[in-house]
Amino acid sequence: METKAKNPVVHFEVLGRDAGALRSFYTQAFGWSLRPVDGPMDYSMVHFEGGGIDGGIGKAPQGPGHVTFYVGVGDLNAALEQVAGLGGRTVQPPTQLPGGGSFALFADPEGHVVGLVSQ
Repeated sequence: METKAKNPVVHFEVLGRDAGALRSFYTQAFGWSLRPVDGPMDYSMVHFEGGGIDGGIGKAPQGPGHVTFYVGVGDLNAALEQVAGLGGRTVQPPTQLPGGGSFALFADPEGHVVGLVSQ
């Protein structure tokens, strides 16, 4: 019997030192149409028609950057408590996003950073 999973992956992010070069690479490699996001970050969004996970490409706030996926959850604090109980740790506590919603980051027991998003 097949069961349906809860808490889908709802967003991805590619951040690096040169946001313009990353945007150019993904646009040319896959034909993505990127839309800049207003605000202080050097960040652009890609939205897919007919399926796929929307995402963002931009400048990392510090360091070399990373690729992260974000899981949709109902309660960020409860999800972070669950993660901690399973050997993970909070990397970024719940933070409000401009325009609504919140996000947080955690590291799994091996140190992989994963995002959480709550609308």
